[in-house]
Amino acid sequence: MEVQQQIAQILDEVLSLKGRSATFSASTPLLGAVPELDSMAVVAVISELEERLGIEVADDEIDGQVFETFGSLCAFAEGKLAA
Repeated sequence: MEVQQQIAQILDEVLSLKGRSATFSASTPLLGAVPELDSMAVVAVISELEERLGIEVADDEIDGQVFETFGSLCAFAEGKLAA
């Protein structure tokens, strides 16, 4: 499964979006635009990313820019996979 599809699935499951993530494009805003994405949800999303993608995310790597758009979150995860 492609990384973007996995991330969309993670967002859908963690945030209970009921399939809304299937319409996300790279420019879809997340933080501040998806009401379900609060600070606790960010932690849950990161935990799922780590578990499902096999990556490690340090606390100091996460800021608002990572969760700004669906594309920025995907790019972050893809960068971690390439490292």
